[in-house]
Amino acid sequence: MKKVPFLLLAVAFVHALERGRDYEKDKVCKELTSLGKDDFTSLSMVLYSRKFPSGTFEQISHLVKEVVSLTEACCADGADPDCYDDRTSALSARSCESDSPFPEHPGTSECCTKEGLEKKLCMAALKHQPQEFPTYIEPSNDEICEAFRKDPKGFADEFMYEYSINYGQAPLSLLVSYTKSYLSMVGSCCTSQNPTICFLKERLQIKHLSLLTTMSNRICSQYVAYGKEKSRLSHLIKLSQKAPSANLEDVLPLAEDVTAILSKCCESPSEDCMAKELPEHTVKICDNLSTKNTKFKDCCQEKTPMDIFMCAYFTPAAQPLELPEVELPTSKHVCGKENTEAMDKSLN
Repeated sequence: MKKVPFLLLAVAFVHALERGRDYEKDKVCKELTSLGKDDFTSLSMVLYSRKFPSGTFEQISHLVKEVVSLTEACCADGADPDCYDDRTSALSARSCESDSPFPEHPGTSECCTKEGLEKKLCMAALKHQPQEFPTYIEPSNDEICEAFRKDPKGFADEFMYEYSINYGQAPLSLLVSYTKSYLSMVGSCCTSQNPTICFLKERLQIKHLSLLTTMSNRICSQYVAYGKEKSRLSHLIKLSQKAPSANLEDVLPLAEDVTAILSKCCESPSEDCMAKELPEHTVKICDNLSTKNTKFKDCCQEKTPMDIFMCAYFTPAAQPLELPEVELPTSKHVCGKENTEAMDKSLN
């Protein structure tokens, strides 16, 4: 693959293929030309594996093949002006057939009752449930190199599929970046004179990106499942349990900050969003909680911001303090305008 930031410019354009929007056609064609068929295909594999996590490798591969084929055909010199719309319409219609080779969705049948652009928009809007827990287990170095040497392209496609369906809630930019780095490592190490040492060195180089991707998947999965407000409350509760001696003024800004980060970064096309925002968040964690709890103080001694964040995230709840009975908010406060503030205070 070429540079990831450049690759990401194509994300919206691959989505446009689903929607059949003619005004995006020129941009799609320019990106196909700039990226080349191989990189465009790789991006499509990550994108559609992420979008259809319940689809089989064969189904995703077939869909990617169809998308790349219609893009090539409709972007060729002298292509029929209606090629783009006709081919995307045919793709939508194929999804409605009983023997469709594409991933299924419970809402597909309803979309199939619609016509034209409305059908394509309906299909594009279908959201598939992500895997509840990642089940991907990395093979041994020997197994990786054996599969790679046997079929480099097949290995790359299967890895992009497996990793993307397992960590599909991580921002797309991070998935693209990590899979690119991982496959580069495999290509280098499986052709080196000492693969074992090579893998050790290369894994150390991509450790930060690996942790950032897996942690982003975890926290973004929670954000998607809970929604913004429940996610905020969840973080507030967990922080209060981990540092029970902290005041509301210490933990509330942290809960609100991490929720704002997730709202901003989980669907951001920028590769740097999480990489920039999480380190800044860890500074706030240490400023607010390192003097309130010895475990947070220890976490703040870790070497990197990512290590600090992971340490704080996985810190277990502390023993609750022996405090006088809490005065719960009245129905008037909970149901009135003061609802959010009253709930926050009662949770702390």
